[in-house]
Amino acid sequence: MSNHNYWIGVVSRAHMQIGVQGGFIQLNHGKRAPLQKLRAGDGLVIYSPRTDYPDGAPLQAFTALGVITSGEIYQVEMNPDFKPYRVDVKFLECQEAPIRPLIEKLSFITNKTRWGAAFRFGQLKVPGDDFALIAAAMGCPEFLNYTA
Repeated sequence: MSNHNYWIGVVSRAHMQIGVQGGFIQLNHGKRAPLQKLRAGDGLVIYSPRTDYPDGAPLQAFTALGVITSGEIYQVEMNPDFKPYRVDVKFLECQEAPIRPLIEKLSFITNKTRWGAAFRFGQLKVPGDDFALIAAAMGCPEFLNYTA
């Protein structure tokens, strides 16, 4: 594993699909602050608690995996009242992976009974070993050899 950081972003599947198609990520409803932690070459996996926000069906799966490309933050205008911040991501070909079979193995989930609490802030830094475990579950172990 490299000296890069590894992150989980919490995003509904529907919003994740828009980001994958466009090659970007928005976190915490387009806020700038969470993106300031991301650097070029960092790994990012998306955890989707639901299919859509806010009322989609429960999903509880890792839905996308990629690498932060430049780390440059930019703002876009989706409408006059919503101007979210984004960072570009190179998403890799992976399959969705449900979280439940991984809970016992993931070290960042310290309370295995109330595991959802780990995701409550919308973004979290995770150990490389946990990221590798998620990447393997998503059928994306080639991530470990990827360089941005």
